[in-house]
Amino acid sequence: QVRLVESGGGSVQPGGSLQLSCRASGDTWRIYYMAWYRQIPGKRRERVAFIMNSGNTGYAESVQGRFLISKDSAGDTMYFQMDNLQPGDTATYYCCAVLENMAGPTSWGQGIQVTVSE
Repeated sequence: QVRLVESGGGSVQPGGSLQLSCRASGDTWRIYYMAWYRQIPGKRRERVAFIMNSGNTGYAESVQGRFLISKDSAGDTMYFQMDNLQPGDTATYYCCAVLENMAGPTSWGQGIQVTVSE
């Protein structure tokens, strides 16, 4: 099992920045790739960025150029630097780890709230 714990959410004004962190523990050797998802009430959870063990990354068009996903050298902590935040980024953000292969078991964090408003 892999346990994921997010931190770093909060409230900011439009144009502000936040950094989310996700620390993985347990069978971290099983992690194939990690990702950040977000969910707005009443809408489906959407993937906004992912990072492979190789370091390759991908972003949703809505956050491309504003958000940056990274991992520490040990690979156990993932970060999400979010700049130029806008009200449309308000959501609960979830850390996700996919294990063993692209279609492997998935572990989720508990979710953390990000609110962008005046």
